[in-house]
Amino acid sequence: MLTARLIHSVAASTLQRDRDQLEKAIAHLILQFLQARSVTVAYFSEEEGGRQIIRRTVATDGQPEPEPVPFNERLWNECIQANAFMEGVTPEGELITVFPLHVRADVRRVVQVHTTESLAIPQLDIVYGVLRIIENHLALLDYGERDTLTGLLNRKTFESRFNKVKSEPGDGGRATNDPTWLALVDIDHFKVINDTQGHLFGDEVLLLVSQLMKRNFRGADQLFRFGGEEFLIILGETSEQGVQIALERLRVAIAEFKFPQLGTVTISLGYTRVLPTDVATTCVERADEALYYAKNHGRNNVQYYESLVASGELQPKNESGEVDLF
Repeated sequence: MLTARLIHSVAASTLQRDRDQLEKAIAHLILQFLQARSVTVAYFSEEEGGRQIIRRTVATDGQPEPEPVPFNERLWNECIQANAFMEGVTPEGELITVFPLHVRADVRRVVQVHTTESLAIPQLDIVYGVLRIIENHLALLDYGERDTLTGLLNRKTFESRFNKVKSEPGDGGRATNDPTWLALVDIDHFKVINDTQGHLFGDEVLLLVSQLMKRNFRGADQLFRFGGEEFLIILGETSEQGVQIALERLRVAIAEFKFPQLGTVTISLGYTRVLPTDVATTCVERADEALYYAKNHGRNNVQYYESLVASGELQPKNESGEVDLF
């Protein structure tokens, strides 16, 4: 009977196409099966300052939960490195068991189970089996959401990701009052590269640029290949100074990188603040205006839409995309 309920629960979980909803379903499924105190699905990245939690989903049994079980860096490190479950103890003397949840090499996820006693071998085996099914489902979601050449998110996923960022400020580990930003990135003279070096070499440039983007942004920032030689970045909870520093850092990193057979490649960037009233298209239009300005003013530079409007270099647009005359 228990096995039948578990199979039906797994089947229901894999109906989910939204990653956040899937993680919630995973947490509640394991919580109910193990009768645990809590189950946490944590998604994090490795950054210069250490490990940064990107998102954390917690399911509890309804009893008071000590906010949630503290992040145990040693235990999570051991779990990821050994690719095996690890056991530890909470400050209250209760048990936590951490399981690795893999999808891609650059993504780190763990499932942390908080129980009053150690898990038995049959329970561990079933949890591992459930997580392998979920991994396969997450891999299929990734396949549909990512550009096959660069591994970045693809354009068709942009609008849903944009709407989610607007409706769910904060990302599980941070909660600040800083705004969200949208930036467009375009490779300068990319047509010349394709025409003189060939499309295979052009693809190599796209791949190298995407790799440099991954190195220069936090795991919480969302990177898209938007089409052709154009990329899009959503930067969450960052100050105006912070977004300028991040985009300038990317520009310099690409300008200083030695591309095989080509030497120097540069990019132009335009960015804007994401407003509560924005729809995806209006926000992209503003960033595109700033990008177009950068292209027409020497390329290899970063331009901020709101600053260009304030200085009179650009005319503001209303939500319909028309110029505001009065």
